Amino acid sequence: MNFLAHIYLSGDNDLIKIGNFMADGIRGKQFKNYPLEVQKGIMLHRAIDTFTDAHPIFRQSTKKLHSRYHHYSGVIVDVFYDHFLAKNWIKYSNQDLDGYVAAFYQSLSDNTPILSERTIGLMPYMIKQNWLLSYQTIEGIDKILTQMDSRTKNESKMRFASEELTELYTEFEQDFTLFFEDLRAHVRQKLLEE
Repeated sequence: MNFLAHIYLSGDNDLIKIGNFMADGIRGKQFKNYPLEVQKGIMLHRAIDTFTDAHPIFRQSTKKLHSRYHHYSGVIVDVFYDHFLAKNWIKYSNQDLDGYVAAFYQSLSDNTPILSERTIGLMPYMIKQNWLLSYQTIEGIDKILTQMDSRTKNESKMRFASEELTELYTEFEQDFTLFFEDLRAHVRQKLLEE
C-alpha cells in the first residue's frame, strides 16, 4: 500500500499515522529512536507491507503488470490501490478526504521535531503538490508515477502505468476492494495486539 492507505489504516492516533507514513526510510532497529506511538506506526507499516506482499489478490494485480514493469509492479499496484481508496473514500471514512488530508498535513507540521530527515525533506513537495488528494484522479496517479519514474532515471517505465490502470480499471478496482477488506481486518487485529 502507498501513503494514503498506510495513514488511513493507522486509526485516529496522529503519532501512529506519522510512524506508519515515514516508516519506509527507517531501517532495522532505528525505529527505537522514536517515541513509542511512532514506533507502533513503524511496526504497523512493516506488518502491512508483509501482509500485502504475500496476499494472493495483491499478487494477482501485480501479475497484470509484471511483463512490462518487472519488480516495479508491486510499487505501481500500491499506487493504484491508493487511487481506489481515495476514489471510494466515502465508503471507508466519515470524514471527507480534503479535511482528512489537511489534518494529516497539519499533524506533520505540528510534529516536525520527531520526523525523520527524509520526511522533513519530502513534506514541502507533498503538501505543495497535494499528493494525497491527487490520488483521486487518474491524472493525479499519472503525475505521481511519472515523478517516481524520474527518480529511477526512467528505468522503471512507471510513467506509462496509467495506461494499464485505464485499460484494466474495473479489474484493478475489484482486486482492491476484496484485498482491502482482508487488509483492514488484519490491521484491526494487529492494533488490538498492541
